[in-house]
Amino acid sequence: MNPFSPANPKDRIIFALDVDHFHEAQHWVTLLKDRVGLFKVGKQLFTHSGPKVIDMIAQKGQRVFLDLKYHDIPNTVAKAGEEATKHRVTMFNLHALGGFEMMKKTVEASRAVAKTLGISRPIILAVTILTSMDEENLKEVGIQGPLMEEVACLASLAQKAGMDGVVASPKEIGIIRERCGEKFLIVTPGIRHPTDKKDDQKRTLTPKEAIEAGADYLVIGRPIKEAKDPIESVQKIVEDIS
Repeated sequence: MNPFSPANPKDRIIFALDVDHFHEAQHWVTLLKDRVGLFKVGKQLFTHSGPKVIDMIAQKGQRVFLDLKYHDIPNTVAKAGEEATKHRVTMFNLHALGGFEMMKKTVEASRAVAKTLGISRPIILAVTILTSMDEENLKEVGIQGPLMEEVACLASLAQKAGMDGVVASPKEIGIIRERCGEKFLIVTPGIRHPTDKKDDQKRTLTPKEAIEAGADYLVIGRPIKEAKDPIESVQKIVEDIS
């Protein structure tokens, strides 16, 4: 069992705060606090509101997954990782396609800052292949191999670099577990109920299917946010994965 994998089903849910404004983020955190495990702050909200949104979530006693998918030269990403660590986020991520050195330097920098400050180090995740992509999209950017093999290769590289886990589609959970073992964290977007719209997600499973396949955390946004009763939607997901 992964030491970072939560025992309580609700704590496996990461709610995606993909919203336009700070006040809208406040609304969702107030509504769903203590009903989900973490709140994901992505590029849209962070670009709009900056670090104050992280502070707002923390002030409400909730945890943050900073989803900025860093991808740059190793020193630049390592410095960004240091700043994320100083914000005391629970998780942050970077792109595995940035390479071994970038990932390794970021892990080392984050751990060093956490030790200096005497705080818990964040979980650092590598994004493998975006869930909006399929094999045809990979070919367009020059990646010719099978999608699953590419995901498995990137996950193995991330593990070798000292990363805690990966962000990967639910369809690739099995091969990641096979290559990286049970203690490697898997955070899974692309979660949809059978009746939900797929939107721009191409590789999806239901919450129950993803947990049964071996996911540790589920990133869920629109299926909750667009529900007639968001709280009821969260409760149904918790029941499904219990």
